[in-house]
Amino acid sequence: MQARLVAKDIVCRRGDRLLFRGVSCALGPGEALHVAGANGIGKSSLIRILAGLLRPFAGDVARSGGVGLLDERPALDPQASLQAALGFWAALDGTRPMALTDHADALGLYDLFDVPVRYLSTGQTKRAALARLMGQQVPIWLLDEPLNGLDPPGVALVEDLVARHLVGGGIAIIASHQRFAVSAATLTLAEFAA
Repeated sequence: MQARLVAKDIVCRRGDRLLFRGVSCALGPGEALHVAGANGIGKSSLIRILAGLLRPFAGDVARSGGVGLLDERPALDPQASLQAALGFWAALDGTRPMALTDHADALGLYDLFDVPVRYLSTGQTKRAALARLMGQQVPIWLLDEPLNGLDPPGVALVEDLVARHLVGGGIAIIASHQRFAVSAATLTLAEFAA
């Protein structure tokens, strides 16, 4: 079965505030969507709705294929070494130890395996979360502000990883206020503001 993500007429309400309404998209293998808009407009809420972590006020989301989420919470134990923190998730995700090492090496993290997560920079932590995402081997990537905290080489690395994911038949939805150099349709949430 090929991966697919379809959202139809999504409405998001936070408390008494309606953030957006009528958001729809349909993505298949090799397709990407860049969700743009100012801070506070609902980009993260839309990503959480698409991931199934937040219920929409109205509308429907259908997914076929596994989903991986990268957001501002890397879910890595700050007390553990990077290797142990990634190893914990690798065991849950069914990632082979050699694949974990390969992902870490590709992201420039291999030499940091002995460093506790709490001592990693913002960019290193973001790359560690990307290593975990790669290890999940899921076709649908939901990326919430994936470029925050990255220097220009880190930005280029993330853009390359996403491009390769798409070439391999994956789907990516990127919520970012920053420009993202990957061929993607753009959905500007301001157009759907309530």
